[in-house]
Amino acid sequence: MKILVTVKRVPDYNAVIKVKGDGSGIVTENLKYVVNPFDEIAVEEALRIKATVSGAEVVLVSVGSKTAAEQLRTGLAMGADRAILVTSDDELDSLGVAKVLHKVATDEGAGLVLMGKQAIDDDANQTGQMLAALLGWPQATFASKVESLESDEEKKGVPGIAISGESAQVVREVDGGLETIETALPAVITVDLRLNVPRYASLPGIMKARKKELKEIAAGDLGIDLTPKVKVTKLSPPPERQAGRKVESVEELVKALHDEAKAI
Repeated sequence: MKILVTVKRVPDYNAVIKVKGDGSGIVTENLKYVVNPFDEIAVEEALRIKATVSGAEVVLVSVGSKTAAEQLRTGLAMGADRAILVTSDDELDSLGVAKVLHKVATDEGAGLVLMGKQAIDDDANQTGQMLAALLGWPQATFASKVESLESDEEKKGVPGIAISGESAQVVREVDGGLETIETALPAVITVDLRLNVPRYASLPGIMKARKKELKEIAAGDLGIDLTPKVKVTKLSPPPERQAGRKVESVEELVKALHDEAKAI
């Protein structure tokens, strides 16, 4: 089985994000970038599946500028076998990225695509579903924590997504709790935060990552129309919250909710 895992370069979630004065984007100077946390969980899950499926190969793929090679090297240091970077200096929307991944998954003959359920920079939660539609594959979203094991020690290294023959069993989050579904392979599966805890890259892993294959492909060479269907016209920081005030009576509270907040 060939497992394709997406890796997106995103701003560090601990960083303070500032919007440019003209609203055209965020200030990127001195901004640290990391692997999208949801994608990091997808990489970990792929490595756990690889340990249980004979002959499995984990291939990372990222779409973006050449600087994304740093995040791919992080995934390679965790234990992935090789990586593909589709370079594009243009801003691609979710559908554009899905089209690129469709081409890569087809060319690679992937049997499973693992993705973070969303990226923390745009929170779109669209690419996985679009990719499944383009491929004509079944999908399972929000793959979550498996509760069947008794201890955290038992859970280490155990995949939450169970692969058996030509199917995969996925525990996913829904409004009412957890549900277990079974889907045929090949499939697209997006993962949630509670699925696993990603491993740290060891020093030997970091050294080995330098020698692993990282193939670069120009997006323009794929023969795909990547004209964005959605364009971000402006970014703005959230408005500052107004300070609250104390009221002296229930009557005053009701009047404020009715006249000022228009809540009742």
